[in-house]
Amino acid sequence: MWEINKPDPVKLIIGILASDENCLQAGREGVIGLFGEPDLISEVWPFTQTDYYKEQSGEKILRQFVSFDNLIDPGQLAEIKHKSNKLEEKLAKKLNLSFPRPVNLDPGIIEPAKLILASTKNFSHRIYIGDNMYAELTLSYCRGEWTSYPYTFPDYKEVRYHKFLGMVRDRLVDQLRAIRKT
Repeated sequence: MWEINKPDPVKLIIGILASDENCLQAGREGVIGLFGEPDLISEVWPFTQTDYYKEQSGEKILRQFVSFDNLIDPGQLAEIKHKSNKLEEKLAKKLNLSFPRPVNLDPGIIEPAKLILASTKNFSHRIYIGDNMYAELTLSYCRGEWTSYPYTFPDYKEVRYHKFLGMVRDRLVDQLRAIRKT
């Protein structure tokens, strides 16, 4: 019989899309309150690659990423997606704007070789991870750079995202080395 190994812990990252600065701050504070101390927070960028969320979140959507200091078990991703969905609903009521989704939270996990995003929607490139949730391999890390796929969301193909995700990956690698030394 083959030996079954426990997976290494991974880095939780949350992508936030928000209708404006106030919504972005509420989203950032909400995820920090829910998932713990952040270790890296990206710059704020305009989300202009698609108008897919225009009806839900408005015309001038902002994007920011938050990664968390505590590493997690990768098997928690479905549960985390449920928690982030509930937080979105809570923030929509609290912010009380004309948009139904002023804050959009996209949790994912970073391993040394990949970024995986959670989704409520099934598609040909997504795998069921339990509890009515799916996951997709969005980016791979190989030979010092992030590589996208034909289905990767357009914004995740951008160099500025890759730079930030690379910093998160580097932090993860350092944390895993420290764990292995103990």
